[in-house]
Amino acid sequence: MKSAVEKLNPTRVKMTVEVPSDELQPYVDDALKKIAGQISVPGFRAGKVPSRIIEQRVGKGAVLQEAVNEALPEFFAKAVEAEDLSPLGQPDVEVTEVPLEDGQELVFTVEVETRPEITLPNYEGLAIEVDTVAVTDEDVEERLTELRERFGTLTGVDRAVESGDFVSIDLKAAIDGEEIDAVEGISYEVGSGNMLEGMDDALVGMTQGETKTFTAPLAGGDKAGQDADCTITVQSVKVRELPEVDDEFAQLASEFDTAEELRADVTKQVEQAKRFEQGVQARDKVLDAILDQTEVDLPESLVEAEIHSHLEQENKLDDDVHRAEVDEQTRKAMKAQFVLDALAEAEEVEVGQPEIIEYLIMQAQQYGMDPNQFAQMVDQQGQVPAIVGEVARRKGLAAALDKATITDTDGQAVNLDELVPQADDEGVDEAPIEDAEVTDESADDVVVDDSTDGEGEVVVDADKGPQD
Repeated sequence: MKSAVEKLNPTRVKMTVEVPSDELQPYVDDALKKIAGQISVPGFRAGKVPSRIIEQRVGKGAVLQEAVNEALPEFFAKAVEAEDLSPLGQPDVEVTEVPLEDGQELVFTVEVETRPEITLPNYEGLAIEVDTVAVTDEDVEERLTELRERFGTLTGVDRAVESGDFVSIDLKAAIDGEEIDAVEGISYEVGSGNMLEGMDDALVGMTQGETKTFTAPLAGGDKAGQDADCTITVQSVKVRELPEVDDEFAQLASEFDTAEELRADVTKQVEQAKRFEQGVQARDKVLDAILDQTEVDLPESLVEAEIHSHLEQENKLDDDVHRAEVDEQTRKAMKAQFVLDALAEAEEVEVGQPEIIEYLIMQAQQYGMDPNQFAQMVDQQGQVPAIVGEVARRKGLAAALDKATITDTDGQAVNLDELVPQADDEGVDEAPIEDAEVTDESADDVVVDDSTDGEGEVVVDADKGPQD
């Protein structure tokens, strides 16, 4: 087999592959056997029909078509390896010569996007400034309030609804007089804004037993987005009463005996969280600095395909303003992924099975799934190579972070080893910096599959979980 590559643009190539007849012959033999088992010829047992008879019955072209269809993916993969290409997306294949006569070659061409060539800047000693860790009384009180809310009690009140109250409500939704959905006795925190648009405004000022109607777009179902007439009835109004931070509460809510000990521990937790945030900020700034100094030619066909897919899912193909926003986000995300891949390669990152398992467990928790079921789903959808790539990217970025020079806004050097809380007495520690959620959405949304089986794709919106 021979191959030749013509570069059409910085990220797209045209490859011509020539396959001698002797290399194609095994595929022709397999095609003949397959067709022999599918046809019935008087005088011959099933599967025992001679090749010449098969070609007479179905035509040599049909046999070759079967053989070529089976052979193309394998010869394409061999040519990719021989030419040291990293194809992306779906290849465009055209068979230009079919060996209808003995000795003739199979010739086909393939146009495909390829991973762009990237020259990374020198990131050794990259200077990064992050926020200073400062724990305020307000920070501690906020964390204590969150803890108190977990042990709060709801008490009924005889007054109009206020923001922050907890109400029990009946809710109905109708469109043009037809009831779409109805629920009774659901609990809702007024002001949380996690149900229907405008419902908080409608609830404020209502009293027990009162009914009110408002208009809001439906949040889910077949008619999601359509305006509905919503009828809400308040069954009860309650307020959450929080316990005082005293020794009794400390013993109830923690392993400590006194409020003073609890407050000291909460202060320590706040400081650890802020140091962790400082580490994440440092990592994001390292990535941004490298991105700013790196030129990347993006595969335009993949960019356009992703934009179209995104807008089609949102039913906003004709929304030019939103298209411009998606275009910018997609390009930024794709550039980040290519640069992270280059970092992983430059740092010679290797991904072990324990790291993959750790990543799967973390993702399963994020999606609220059983880790085993999540792993099975990932495997069935063929997403394991993409996950290996994602873990490698994180490790590559972590390696670049280790080489950066980081100071806080007070000019003090920041020791990255101190940013991650160490294991406590019970052996529990926080997730490493490189596994934390990337704050720059552009760095964690695109997975570029560079498989050579002709089924590579770009998947955006990682927060939706693994996607076909």
